[in-house]
Amino acid sequence: MSATQELLRFGIFELNLAAEELGKSGTPVKLPPLPFRLLALLASHAGQILTRQEIQEQLWAGETFVDFEHGVNKCINQIRTALGDNAGHPLYIETLLRRGYRFVAPVASNVVPALRPKVVGSDSERSRFPVLIGSRTGAAGAEVVAASYPVAVPDMPRTASPADKVAEIHKARSRVWRAPLVWIGVSVLLVAATGGGLHWRWRAHKAPALTDKDTIVLADFDNKTGDPVFDDTLKQGLAIQLKQSPFLNLISQGKVIQSLKLMERPADAALTSQVAREVCLRTGCKAMLVGSIDQLGNQYVLGLKAVNCNTQDVLAEAQEQAASKESVLKALDVAISIRSKLGESLSSVQKYATPLVEVTTSSLEALKAYSLGWKAAYAEGPTSAVPFLQRAVELDPNFASAYSMMAVNYHNLDEAGRAAENARKAYALRGKVSERERLTIESLYYILATGELEKAAQAYELTEQTYPRDAGAYSNSAAIYIGFGNFERASEKAREAVRLDPNGTGGHANLANAYAALNRLDEAEAVCKHAEERKPNDVYLQGNRYGLAFLRGDTAQMARLVSAAMGKTGSEEWALNAQAGTEAWYGKLKKARELTRRAMDSARHNDAKETAATYQAEAALREVEAGYGEQASADADAAVKLAPNRDVQAMAALALARAGDTARAQKLAAELDKALPLATLVQRYWLPTVQAAVALDGKEPSRAVELLKVASPIELGEPTQASVLLCPVYLRAEAYLMLGDGDAAAAEFQKFIDHYGLVGNFPWGALARLGRARAYALDAAKDPAARDKARAAYQDFLTLWKDADPDIPIYKQAKAEYAKLQ
Repeated sequence: MSATQELLRFGIFELNLAAEELGKSGTPVKLPPLPFRLLALLASHAGQILTRQEIQEQLWAGETFVDFEHGVNKCINQIRTALGDNAGHPLYIETLLRRGYRFVAPVASNVVPALRPKVVGSDSERSRFPVLIGSRTGAAGAEVVAASYPVAVPDMPRTASPADKVAEIHKARSRVWRAPLVWIGVSVLLVAATGGGLHWRWRAHKAPALTDKDTIVLADFDNKTGDPVFDDTLKQGLAIQLKQSPFLNLISQGKVIQSLKLMERPADAALTSQVAREVCLRTGCKAMLVGSIDQLGNQYVLGLKAVNCNTQDVLAEAQEQAASKESVLKALDVAISIRSKLGESLSSVQKYATPLVEVTTSSLEALKAYSLGWKAAYAEGPTSAVPFLQRAVELDPNFASAYSMMAVNYHNLDEAGRAAENARKAYALRGKVSERERLTIESLYYILATGELEKAAQAYELTEQTYPRDAGAYSNSAAIYIGFGNFERASEKAREAVRLDPNGTGGHANLANAYAALNRLDEAEAVCKHAEERKPNDVYLQGNRYGLAFLRGDTAQMARLVSAAMGKTGSEEWALNAQAGTEAWYGKLKKARELTRRAMDSARHNDAKETAATYQAEAALREVEAGYGEQASADADAAVKLAPNRDVQAMAALALARAGDTARAQKLAAELDKALPLATLVQRYWLPTVQAAVALDGKEPSRAVELLKVASPIELGEPTQASVLLCPVYLRAEAYLMLGDGDAAAAEFQKFIDHYGLVGNFPWGALARLGRARAYALDAAKDPAARDKARAAYQDFLTLWKDADPDIPIYKQAKAEYAKLQ
């Protein structure tokens, strides 16, 4: 073995034992001979405590105690200066009062050890043994094994160990040093041979550096390798690892962007340590976490450092070594040790410490695509995010979190089938994810795949209890309660989401939605303005703003919003469809049809055929109530052929039943029932409503009323992403009309008027005014007051439709009915 091969490596340093040279990233570092020998002695016995007596026997044999004390203290100081180490927060040499010193960094060696590590068990067990990667002393003083790997150890001839080499260099005649219980250098090489080579070390902290009320800014990694695959990727992986912790609280991306804006920096500005500190100070965070990665040959060194933003004191730090590029993501598990040093309890760390490659992926390229997907979703919306997430699962088909995130984005794009498909894939892979991610995946599975909203709500309640600062859990809980029609509860959840993440989109959109449904338009407007200051071009907020403008009759604002959305992927189609709903509200069905066609073309152009089918099914419901049964049936059939997802099938079945095509309506209903036997909205909203429509077509109004009792608890809910609402209410009102019960019918139609903020521009809301007029007219012949009410109600409807297409069947009927009252 040549001199250049006799090396001990730790972090970015290496010791050439034969040449007695210390190198740093390939550059020589000056270190006198005696300090070098002490450093070599400590590093060759990494992980062990060397007493001062043992050091004296090895290096100061024959010296007086006073000379030794002075000499060892001076050498330790020189070593720390050379390594840039800190006695208070050591990365390499730890001082143990009245005991000695311990080298705490992992060490790699190409020198075979003199003695094999101790094997526990019988002779038959000697081929496998637990390698102690690192340990930490707990509060009670008990040493806890941080990780162990089963490693095969081949028989090998006795060769000079690092300790022997050091002893040879020193030419000491002292006793032979005992074999260590765990040989760090050997474990590095052996684990590296099995694809690992990743270690973390633990060290007790005297007092918690943070509390569970403090927040942390995560800086960008200082990528010294020059390899762009690490850009953003490691920060994303670190954030995912740290977010397992119920204790730590990372500042939201929205708050970071808002701070950058105040600093007059772009939203995508690099978060260097200097910029991160300013963000930290501006947002009142307690600490920032800075990461770095460097390359030494084929190996990589990762460093993490938590720094108090105000004092710039180092709160905790750790370093990790990766044997190869493929092992770098595993090295990010060093973040687990940072958690304990920052104040998280040992029991919490142990419970929520799933390895990163199980939470995410073992592929750097896949994680990079995932990270870009997150950034795109936040900055530009779901349409931009999906291609990155698709790339992530192409690179790693077992990437559960990527499927989960893709499900959310497809849901927000009205692509219910794709959302359900990806939610199912994530659910199938949930066995090896963190507790936090498991809760997320299961919640989304219940919402998007099986439709079990009650189970989803329970899962989010558990998430809120375990991770009380998770704004996303509160926002999604709000969405579930909106589906149930419980808008007070939804507003409570959404307010908490906004409080936790004042710059997030989901909480604001759901809160504005809930307030509007409660007719609290001023509060909804204030929420939108608050969000608009932070994300003025967000597609969800544009939808809220359009709805509020419609309710206030602000046609100029509506036109501005539609114009601004034109030509923008993901925005144009919703704007055209929203405008179609408004035109239909005023009886302008020809314009509505043209706008729906354009909206569908735009959606299909963006590979969003489910969105296009949703628009067409929604149009079918407009057409059928206006009296265009054939057009409605054609739209319903075409929508199902285009994308037969849950929402499309449900709306198409209702449209077909109302058009008198009950056979096909019942066929679609049976398919829904079979495919989604547990889905809350299918079983308790859509199927009763479709069956009630079939009953009405068969002139069975009493049966329709009975069927609709199942839907009554959630009839105010939002059953789909489309603007289709209060369908059970409308059919119940129609049933009462058929039964001749004018008061009951009027009360049901009145719900559309009372809940104007919920109904928005859904055209059935306009037709409900005609229904109310018909309800009053039932008693007009015998009650003059009822006749006057009926006249006034007809006038309201006809005024609303004063510019309607003149040949609409229901419009002509309304005018004829009104004439009879005169």
